Amino acid sequence: MIQLRSIINVADNSGARKVQCFKVRGGHHRDIATLGDVIMCSVRDAIPTSSIKKGDVVRAVVVRVAREKRRKDGSYIRFDENAVCIINENGEPKGTRVFGPIARELRDKNFLKIISLAPEVI
Repeated sequence: MIQLRSIINVADNSGARKVQCFKVRGGHHRDIATLGDVIMCSVRDAIPTSSIKKGDVVRAVVVRVAREKRRKDGSYIRFDENAVCIINENGEPKGTRVFGPIARELRDKNFLKIISLAPEVI
């Protein structure tokens, strides 16, 4: 679960390394995000040569959460860290690569481009 002011790792090569969540998109008074949710973030750490700079406001989708998530078949999925992929206004990733495994729940939320870039879908 991602809540407000959470510091999150970035799982793509967009140029940002760490971001801080300040808004969960998708409803009034919504304050917790899970797999596949879109959040608004501020960049806290970035690669010096990238187009994304520290302090930029970006939109991101949650691809890994440390909190276990129950699936419809009764199984649970859990990752070692929280991670996001930075996306543009149309929901397409800004980076060209995605690092690490990502959850299958992104397929249900129509983030198919991120699914295709990922090395492993769990």
